Amino acid sequence: MRRNLYFCTMKRTKTSITFIVNPISGTNSKDALPDILEQVLDKKRFEWRIVYTEYAGHAAVLARECVDAGVDVVAAVGGDGTVNEVARSLVHSKTALAIVPCGSGNGLARHLCLPMDMKKAVGIINECCIDEFDYGIINDLPFFCTCGMGFDAFISLKFAEAGKRGPITYVENVLKEGLKYKPETYEVEDGTGTHRHKAFLIACANASQYGNNAYIAPGATMKDGEMDVIIMEPFDALEAPQIAADLFMKTLTNNSRIKTFRTQRLHIHRKSPGAIHYDGDPIMTGTDIEVSIEHLGLRIVTNPEATEDAAQPNPLLNAFSDLFNNINNVREDIEKRGHRIQVINKLMLRKLSKL
Repeated sequence: MRRNLYFCTMKRTKTSITFIVNPISGTNSKDALPDILEQVLDKKRFEWRIVYTEYAGHAAVLARECVDAGVDVVAAVGGDGTVNEVARSLVHSKTALAIVPCGSGNGLARHLCLPMDMKKAVGIINECCIDEFDYGIINDLPFFCTCGMGFDAFISLKFAEAGKRGPITYVENVLKEGLKYKPETYEVEDGTGTHRHKAFLIACANASQYGNNAYIAPGATMKDGEMDVIIMEPFDALEAPQIAADLFMKTLTNNSRIKTFRTQRLHIHRKSPGAIHYDGDPIMTGTDIEVSIEHLGLRIVTNPEATEDAAQPNPLLNAFSDLFNNINNVREDIEKRGHRIQVINKLMLRKLSKL
Protein backbone atom coordinates (compact mmCIF):
# COMPACT_ATOMS: atom_id res chain seq x y z
CA MET A 1 0.00 0.00 0.00
CA ARG A 2 1.41 3.39 -0.99
CA ARG A 3 1.94 5.72 1.95
CA ASN A 4 2.03 9.51 1.83
CA LEU A 5 4.61 10.45 4.43
CA TYR A 6 5.68 13.88 5.60
CA PHE A 7 8.85 14.24 7.61
CA CYS A 8 9.13 16.89 10.30
CA THR A 9 12.91 16.95 9.80
CA MET A 10 12.25 18.99 6.64
CA LYS A 11 11.12 21.93 8.72
CA ARG A 12 13.61 24.72 9.50
CA THR A 13 12.11 25.50 12.91
CA LYS A 14 11.32 23.17 15.76
CA THR A 15 8.17 21.08 15.60
CA SER A 16 5.69 22.03 18.32
CA ILE A 17 3.92 19.26 20.23
CA THR A 18 1.27 19.49 22.92
CA PHE A 19 0.64 16.39 25.02
CA ILE A 20 -2.96 16.31 26.25
CA VAL A 21 -3.11 13.96 29.22
CA ASN A 22 -6.27 12.44 30.68
CA PRO A 23 -5.09 11.63 34.22
CA ILE A 24 -7.96 9.24 35.00
CA SER A 25 -8.26 7.22 31.78
CA GLY A 26 -7.41 3.55 31.61
CA THR A 27 -5.45 1.61 34.19
CA ASN A 28 -1.93 2.99 33.64
CA SER A 29 -0.34 5.92 35.48
CA LYS A 30 0.90 8.84 33.38
CA ASP A 31 3.18 10.22 36.12
CA ALA A 32 6.31 9.11 34.29
CA LEU A 33 5.48 11.08 31.12
CA PRO A 34 7.51 14.27 31.91
CA ASP A 35 10.65 12.24 32.64
CA ILE A 36 10.13 10.11 29.52
CA LEU A 37 9.82 13.22 27.34
CA GLU A 38 13.03 14.60 28.83
CA GLN A 39 14.83 11.34 28.13
CA VAL A 40 13.42 10.39 24.73
CA LEU A 41 12.12 13.38 22.78
CA ASP A 42 14.75 15.08 20.59
CA LYS A 43 15.10 18.59 22.02
CA LYS A 44 16.90 19.82 18.89
CA ARG A 45 13.90 19.01 16.72
CA PHE A 46 10.92 19.44 19.06
CA GLU A 47 9.48 21.85 21.56
CA TRP A 48 6.77 20.44 23.79
CA ARG A 49 4.38 21.11 26.62
CA ILE A 50 1.97 19.02 28.70
CA VAL A 51 -1.61 19.96 29.58
CA TYR A 52 -4.05 17.94 31.68
CA THR A 53 -7.77 17.48 31.17
CA GLU A 54 -10.08 18.51 34.00
CA TYR A 55 -13.50 17.30 32.83
CA ALA A 56 -15.22 15.23 30.16
CA GLY A 57 -14.84 16.93 26.78
CA HIS A 58 -11.92 19.07 27.92
CA ALA A 59 -9.47 17.27 25.61
CA ALA A 60 -11.53 18.39 22.59
CA VAL A 61 -11.42 22.01 23.80
CA LEU A 62 -7.67 21.90 24.38
CA ALA A 63 -7.05 20.28 20.99
CA ARG A 64 -9.10 22.95 19.20
CA GLU A 65 -7.04 25.64 20.93
CA CYS A 66 -3.90 23.92 19.64
CA VAL A 67 -5.24 23.96 16.07
CA ASP A 68 -6.07 27.65 16.37
CA ALA A 69 -2.55 28.32 17.70
CA GLY A 70 -0.90 26.45 14.82
CA VAL A 71 0.57 23.62 16.91
CA ASP A 72 2.11 20.99 14.64
CA VAL A 73 1.24 17.84 16.61
CA VAL A 74 -1.20 17.10 19.42
CA ALA A 75 -0.57 13.87 21.32
CA ALA A 76 -3.49 12.17 23.07
CA VAL A 77 -2.24 10.50 26.24
CA GLY A 78 -5.06 8.26 27.44
CA GLY A 79 -7.57 5.75 26.15
CA ASP A 80 -9.92 5.55 23.19
CA GLY A 81 -12.20 8.24 24.59
CA THR A 82 -9.31 10.70 24.95
CA VAL A 83 -8.10 9.86 21.44
CA ASN A 84 -11.59 10.48 20.07
CA GLU A 85 -11.89 13.86 21.83
CA VAL A 86 -8.51 15.05 20.56
CA ALA A 87 -8.90 13.65 17.05
CA ARG A 88 -12.33 15.15 16.41
CA SER A 89 -10.85 18.62 16.96
CA LEU A 90 -8.01 17.94 14.51
CA VAL A 91 -9.96 16.69 11.48
CA HIS A 92 -9.42 18.64 8.26
CA SER A 93 -6.62 20.68 9.84
CA LYS A 94 -2.84 20.79 9.42
CA THR A 95 -2.33 19.63 13.00
CA ALA A 96 -1.45 15.94 13.27
CA LEU A 97 -2.60 13.47 15.91
CA ALA A 98 -0.09 11.42 17.90
CA ILE A 99 -1.12 8.70 20.33
CA VAL A 100 0.49 7.61 23.59
CA PRO A 101 -1.87 4.74 24.47
CA CYS A 102 -2.74 4.45 28.16
CA GLY A 103 -6.29 3.12 28.03
CA SER A 104 -7.94 -0.23 28.57
CA GLY A 105 -8.63 -0.98 24.88
CA ASN A 106 -6.44 1.29 22.72
CA GLY A 107 -8.23 0.30 19.52
CA LEU A 108 -6.83 2.95 17.16
CA ALA A 109 -3.30 2.63 18.52
CA ARG A 110 -3.37 -1.13 18.09
CA HIS A 111 -4.77 -0.89 14.56
CA LEU A 112 -1.87 1.41 13.66
CA CYS A 113 0.60 -0.93 15.39
CA LEU A 114 1.78 1.69 17.84
CA PRO A 115 3.62 0.45 20.94
CA MET A 116 1.61 0.00 24.11
CA ASP A 117 4.68 1.00 26.14
CA MET A 118 4.70 4.75 26.91
CA LYS A 119 8.43 5.21 26.34
CA LYS A 120 8.36 3.37 23.01
CA ALA A 121 5.28 5.34 21.91
CA VAL A 122 7.14 8.60 22.52
CA GLY A 123 10.03 7.17 20.51
CA ILE A 124 7.66 6.75 17.54
CA ILE A 125 6.79 10.46 17.81
CA ASN A 126 10.50 11.20 17.48
CA GLU A 127 10.37 9.74 13.95
CA CYS A 128 7.54 12.15 13.09
CA CYS A 129 6.20 10.22 10.10
CA ILE A 130 2.75 11.57 9.29
CA ASP A 131 0.13 9.98 7.05
CA GLU A 132 -3.50 10.77 6.18
CA PHE A 133 -6.39 8.52 7.23
CA ASP A 134 -10.17 8.23 6.97
CA TYR A 135 -12.54 8.83 9.85
CA GLY A 136 -16.26 8.18 10.31
CA ILE A 137 -19.34 10.09 11.40
CA ILE A 138 -22.41 8.60 13.09
CA ASN A 139 -25.30 11.03 13.63
CA ASP A 140 -22.85 13.97 13.48
CA LEU A 141 -20.47 12.33 16.00
CA PRO A 142 -16.95 11.58 14.69
CA PHE A 143 -15.46 8.14 15.26
CA PHE A 144 -12.07 6.78 14.29
CA CYS A 145 -12.22 3.04 15.02
CA THR A 146 -15.77 1.73 15.22
CA CYS A 147 -19.34 2.71 15.91
CA GLY A 148 -22.43 0.60 16.21
CA MET A 149 -25.76 -0.30 17.69
CA GLY A 150 -27.34 -3.33 19.26
CA PHE A 151 -25.40 -5.44 21.72
CA ASP A 152 -22.04 -3.64 21.50
CA ALA A 153 -23.70 -0.30 22.27
CA PHE A 154 -25.61 -1.94 25.13
CA ILE A 155 -22.37 -3.36 26.52
CA SER A 156 -20.71 0.04 26.18
CA LEU A 157 -23.40 1.40 28.48
CA LYS A 158 -22.78 -1.42 30.98
CA PHE A 159 -19.02 -0.91 30.76
CA ALA A 160 -19.40 2.81 31.44
CA GLU A 161 -21.50 2.01 34.52
CA ALA A 162 -19.16 -0.70 35.83
CA GLY A 163 -16.90 1.60 37.85
CA LYS A 164 -13.72 -0.23 36.84
CA ARG A 165 -11.89 -0.64 33.56
CA GLY A 166 -9.92 -3.30 31.71
CA PRO A 167 -10.58 -6.24 29.39
CA ILE A 168 -11.75 -8.58 32.13
CA THR A 169 -14.51 -6.15 33.12
CA TYR A 170 -15.56 -5.95 29.48
CA VAL A 171 -15.65 -9.72 29.05
CA GLU A 172 -17.55 -10.15 32.33
CA ASN A 173 -20.27 -7.86 31.00
CA VAL A 174 -20.38 -9.71 27.68
CA LEU A 175 -20.76 -13.06 29.45
CA LYS A 176 -23.38 -11.87 31.92
CA GLU A 177 -25.56 -10.05 29.40
CA GLY A 178 -24.86 -11.64 26.03
CA LEU A 179 -27.12 -14.65 26.09
CA LYS A 180 -30.03 -12.65 27.56
CA TYR A 181 -29.89 -9.88 24.96
CA LYS A 182 -32.79 -9.81 22.48
CA PRO A 183 -31.84 -9.06 18.85
CA GLU A 184 -33.61 -6.26 16.97
CA THR A 185 -34.81 -5.89 13.39
CA TYR A 186 -33.11 -3.14 11.37
CA GLU A 187 -33.76 -1.63 7.95
CA VAL A 188 -30.34 -1.03 6.39
CA GLU A 189 -30.05 1.21 3.33
CA ASP A 190 -26.87 1.55 1.27
CA GLY A 191 -26.07 2.02 -2.42
CA THR A 192 -27.63 -1.34 -3.29
CA GLY A 193 -31.04 -0.64 -1.75
CA THR A 194 -32.83 -1.28 1.55
CA HIS A 195 -32.55 -4.63 3.32
CA ARG A 196 -34.08 -5.94 6.56
CA HIS A 197 -31.89 -7.75 9.05
CA LYS A 198 -32.61 -9.29 12.42
CA ALA A 199 -29.32 -8.68 14.17
CA PHE A 200 -27.53 -9.09 17.47
CA LEU A 201 -25.48 -6.04 16.54
CA ILE A 202 -24.52 -3.87 13.59
CA ALA A 203 -21.02 -2.44 13.66
CA CYS A 204 -19.48 0.07 11.25
CA ALA A 205 -15.70 -0.14 11.24
CA ASN A 206 -13.21 2.41 9.98
CA ALA A 207 -10.40 0.47 11.67
CA SER A 208 -10.15 -3.24 12.27
CA GLN A 209 -10.81 -3.69 15.97
CA TYR A 210 -12.67 -2.64 19.08
CA GLY A 211 -9.48 -2.72 21.16
CA ASN A 212 -7.57 -5.41 23.08
CA ASN A 213 -7.05 -7.07 19.66
CA ALA A 214 -10.73 -8.00 19.33
CA TYR A 215 -11.07 -7.81 15.53
CA ILE A 216 -14.61 -6.94 14.51
CA ALA A 217 -13.46 -6.15 10.93
CA PRO A 218 -10.15 -7.95 10.25
CA GLY A 219 -9.85 -6.60 6.70
CA ALA A 220 -10.66 -2.96 7.44
CA THR A 221 -8.30 -0.21 6.36
CA MET A 222 -8.42 3.49 7.16
CA LYS A 223 -7.34 4.46 3.64
CA ASP A 224 -10.05 3.23 1.26
CA GLY A 225 -12.83 5.77 1.80
CA GLU A 226 -15.27 3.08 2.94
CA MET A 227 -16.43 1.49 6.18
CA ASP A 228 -16.73 -2.22 6.82
CA VAL A 229 -20.30 -3.00 7.94
CA ILE A 230 -20.66 -6.08 10.13
CA ILE A 231 -24.09 -7.60 10.80
CA MET A 232 -24.02 -10.27 13.50
CA GLU A 233 -27.09 -12.49 13.27
CA PRO A 234 -28.70 -14.07 16.37
CA PHE A 235 -26.87 -17.09 17.79
CA ASP A 236 -27.33 -19.55 20.66
CA ALA A 237 -25.18 -20.42 23.68
CA LEU A 238 -23.27 -23.17 21.92
CA GLU A 239 -22.26 -20.83 19.10
CA ALA A 240 -21.11 -18.01 21.39
CA PRO A 241 -17.63 -19.39 22.20
CA GLN A 242 -16.76 -19.77 18.51
CA ILE A 243 -17.82 -16.18 17.79
CA ALA A 244 -15.75 -14.97 20.73
CA ALA A 245 -12.72 -16.93 19.57
CA ASP A 246 -13.15 -15.64 16.01
CA LEU A 247 -13.01 -12.06 17.30
CA PHE A 248 -9.52 -12.61 18.66
CA MET A 249 -8.24 -14.88 15.89
CA LYS A 250 -9.18 -12.42 13.10
CA THR A 251 -11.50 -15.02 11.57
CA LEU A 252 -14.88 -13.45 12.35
CA THR A 253 -15.78 -12.94 8.69
CA ASN A 254 -15.60 -16.73 8.18
CA ASN A 255 -18.38 -17.29 10.72
CA SER A 256 -21.77 -18.20 9.27
CA ARG A 257 -23.52 -15.78 11.64
CA ILE A 258 -21.61 -12.80 10.23
CA LYS A 259 -22.62 -10.79 7.15
CA THR A 260 -20.31 -8.03 5.89
CA PHE A 261 -20.13 -5.44 3.14
CA ARG A 262 -18.41 -2.11 2.47
CA THR A 263 -19.93 1.26 1.76
CA GLN A 264 -19.19 4.97 2.05
CA ARG A 265 -22.60 5.89 3.47
CA LEU A 266 -25.30 4.04 5.39
CA HIS A 267 -28.78 4.74 6.77
CA ILE A 268 -30.24 2.49 9.45
CA HIS A 269 -33.80 2.53 10.80
CA ARG A 270 -34.97 0.65 13.89
CA LYS A 271 -38.34 0.47 15.62
CA SER A 272 -37.38 2.12 18.90
CA PRO A 273 -34.84 4.66 20.15
CA GLY A 274 -31.82 3.24 21.93
CA ALA A 275 -28.09 3.34 22.42
CA ILE A 276 -25.38 3.74 19.84
CA HIS A 277 -21.66 3.98 20.50
CA TYR A 278 -18.80 5.81 18.83
CA ASP A 279 -15.34 4.46 19.69
CA GLY A 280 -16.89 2.77 22.70
CA ASP A 281 -18.62 5.85 24.12
CA PRO A 282 -22.36 5.21 24.42
CA ILE A 283 -25.13 7.71 23.79
CA MET A 284 -28.91 7.39 23.49
CA THR A 285 -30.38 8.38 20.14
CA GLY A 286 -33.48 7.97 18.01
CA THR A 287 -34.75 5.44 15.50
CA ASP A 288 -32.74 6.70 12.50
CA ILE A 289 -28.96 6.49 12.27
CA GLU A 290 -26.73 7.96 9.56
CA VAL A 291 -23.16 6.72 9.17
CA SER A 292 -20.57 7.93 6.65
CA ILE A 293 -16.84 8.01 6.01
CA GLU A 294 -14.72 11.13 5.48
CA HIS A 295 -11.84 10.18 3.20
CA LEU A 296 -8.31 11.08 4.37
CA GLY A 297 -9.58 13.73 6.76
CA LEU A 298 -7.12 13.23 9.62
CA ARG A 299 -3.31 13.37 9.79
CA ILE A 300 -1.74 10.88 12.22
CA VAL A 301 1.82 10.26 13.40
CA THR A 302 2.46 6.64 12.42
CA ASN A 303 4.90 3.85 13.16
CA PRO A 304 7.33 3.77 10.20
CA GLU A 305 8.28 0.18 10.99
CA ALA A 306 4.75 -1.21 10.74
CA THR A 307 1.75 -1.28 8.43
CA GLU A 308 -1.92 -1.03 9.35
CA ASP A 309 -3.66 -3.92 11.04
CA ALA A 310 -0.80 -6.24 11.95
CA ALA A 311 -1.70 -8.76 14.63
CA GLN A 312 -0.28 -8.29 18.12
CA PRO A 313 -0.11 -10.83 20.99
CA ASN A 314 -3.13 -10.93 23.26
CA PRO A 315 -3.52 -13.13 26.37
CA LEU A 316 -7.32 -13.03 26.06
CA LEU A 317 -7.01 -15.16 22.91
CA ASN A 318 -5.88 -18.09 25.05
CA ALA A 319 -8.89 -17.68 27.31
CA PHE A 320 -11.36 -17.72 24.42
CA SER A 321 -9.53 -20.55 22.64
CA ASP A 322 -9.56 -22.68 25.78
CA LEU A 323 -13.24 -21.94 26.27
CA PHE A 324 -14.06 -23.08 22.74
CA ASN A 325 -11.88 -26.18 23.04
CA ASN A 326 -13.55 -27.14 26.32
CA ILE A 327 -17.13 -26.33 25.35
CA ASN A 328 -17.85 -29.99 24.54
CA ASN A 329 -17.15 -30.78 28.19
CA VAL A 330 -20.14 -28.70 29.25
CA ARG A 331 -22.39 -29.27 26.22
CA GLU A 332 -24.42 -32.05 27.84
CA ASP A 333 -24.84 -30.02 31.02
CA ILE A 334 -25.97 -27.00 29.00
CA GLU A 335 -28.48 -29.00 26.99
CA LYS A 336 -29.90 -31.01 29.91
CA ARG A 337 -30.10 -28.41 32.62
CA GLY A 338 -30.52 -25.18 30.66
CA HIS A 339 -27.88 -23.35 32.73
CA ARG A 340 -26.31 -21.83 29.66
CA ILE A 341 -25.13 -18.50 31.02
CA GLN A 342 -23.93 -19.87 34.36
CA VAL A 343 -21.84 -22.67 32.87
CA ILE A 344 -20.18 -20.50 30.24
CA ASN A 345 -19.55 -17.68 32.69
CA LYS A 346 -17.85 -19.94 35.22
CA LEU A 347 -15.63 -21.55 32.63
CA MET A 348 -14.54 -18.26 31.07
CA LEU A 349 -14.10 -16.28 34.28
CA ARG A 350 -12.05 -19.10 35.83
CA LYS A 351 -9.65 -18.82 32.91
CA LEU A 352 -9.59 -15.01 32.94
CA SER A 353 -8.78 -14.90 36.64
CA LYS A 354 -5.50 -16.69 35.91
CA LEU A 355 -4.28 -14.14 33.30
